Amino acid sequence: MKNNLAESATMDDTGQIRNTSFDPIELEILWKRLISVVDEASAAFVRTCFSTLVRDGNDFAIVLTDAQGRSLAQSTMSLPGFIGCLPATVRHFLEKFPAETMKPGDVFITNDPWKGSGHVHDVTTATPIFHKGRLVAFAAVVSHLPDIGGKLRSNSSREIYEEGLQIPLMKLFDAGQPNKVLIEIITQNVRVPEQGMGDIYAQISGCRTMGERLQGLLETVNLDDLGAEVRKRSENAMREAIRAIPDGTYHASVQHDGFDAPIKIECALTVKGDEIEIDYTGTSPQLPHALNVVPIYTFAYTVYGLKALLCPDIPNNEGSFLPISTSAPLGSLLNPTYPAASGGRSAIGHLLPAAVFKALAGVLPNKVWASGSPNSSMTMSGEYRKKRFAVVNFLNAGQGATSQRPGFSALSFPANLGNTPIEMMETLAPFRVLRREIRLGSGGEGHNAGGCGISFEFEMLPDASEVTCSFLMTQLKTPTAGLAGGGSGKPGQLLINGEKTDPTAPRVLKAGDRILMETAGGGGYGPTRANNI
Repeated sequence: MKNNLAESATMDDTGQIRNTSFDPIELEILWKRLISVVDEASAAFVRTCFSTLVRDGNDFAIVLTDAQGRSLAQSTMSLPGFIGCLPATVRHFLEKFPAETMKPGDVFITNDPWKGSGHVHDVTTATPIFHKGRLVAFAAVVSHLPDIGGKLRSNSSREIYEEGLQIPLMKLFDAGQPNKVLIEIITQNVRVPEQGMGDIYAQISGCRTMGERLQGLLETVNLDDLGAEVRKRSENAMREAIRAIPDGTYHASVQHDGFDAPIKIECALTVKGDEIEIDYTGTSPQLPHALNVVPIYTFAYTVYGLKALLCPDIPNNEGSFLPISTSAPLGSLLNPTYPAASGGRSAIGHLLPAAVFKALAGVLPNKVWASGSPNSSMTMSGEYRKKRFAVVNFLNAGQGATSQRPGFSALSFPANLGNTPIEMMETLAPFRVLRREIRLGSGGEGHNAGGCGISFEFEMLPDASEVTCSFLMTQLKTPTAGLAGGGSGKPGQLLINGEKTDPTAPRVLKAGDRILMETAGGGGYGPTRANNI
């Protein structure tokens, strides 16, 4: 086979290989090489991290950006919504630390919700990648730490100050030298410092692996040219998909559990040629609770919903998001003002794809699917057998049905979080799992039924001391809605010692306490067959 890359390549003034014309086979090979680089970095991170949140829960993302912070590739197992957050964080680092001041061995860090991924529990690190002395790219990682200090992650937090340590845009390493003061501050403010810092160091390991593995590819192709070509093709594919939708403004309203009243998301989706604008005017105002969603997260999960609907098979990169814009009024639930709490922002942010699907259901009835329930989680902290622990366990729920198939059970969408293995749960915290099973009958009825949630029951061990536990659960009051005449899913519930319990505030669990968490079922699609007769 001819080496088309070599034939079309030229050298620029800096000694970099330039290639502005890629044939399809060549481009596919180069793209696969790029993905393998990012996936190797992901594997390095997973194998060196300390917490189950990464290894088993899959709550992380690794992204390669160009030197301007535009996303090029995301690891296969990454949370898809983070593709809209990580590149923006890299650009924030570039604003504070200009490119010309960066050096090999620099590591940047933050957990600022407005500049990171939406809440303080996610820590983002990024490292510059150099080739032949020239800044060519960034490796960036974001992952959810088991603990960041403050209160356990809970919807009851009223301000960000209650939620834990805030890390501004900072250098964790300067030309390879650790920022010892910052490291001491972090270790002093988290409950299990060796676990928290272990995960952060694992992020750095993943970033360094990406930088090392990328060098071979940079010997054969100019990353700017490859990135421009991939982004251009992705953008063209998205614009073509948008043009297939009739111009107009499409509306949807989605409700969620509230405190004094249900939370409302109003969505006005406007199609103009090959662009889409999503306006969330009319959405509930920001709350004195940790359900607020900052703009970067609002954008990320809106565009991910559109990508999943319109262009699911094209590469995850900046190009596919360029034709899409989002807006929400300042002071609203989807654009809160500082110091709003946002620890439980996924409960609301994960509903944004459902709002997009509902808005487009009339023009894309065979592509959209009914509402599903976001995942639930349980955060525990305490001391057991003279050892401090802090763990987070995920519990998935039922997803909505489509016109083509029933909804999936025990699945996480729009995230791809895993159900934490029972063996790991019982190893890391003092409880025994009694059962974890599909919650049969919890999916909404319809021509295609909604997916079922999970019933998860556990009991605190007899020798357990008091354990602080926080439950983040969704759709306990407001059921997931069906679509096209389909029925609603069954709401979830939390029972402690047989009594229905509000999961909003953290609880102190004692030896012998029995807890039942039941996640919601997804909505059905279309009327039942009996109703069609």
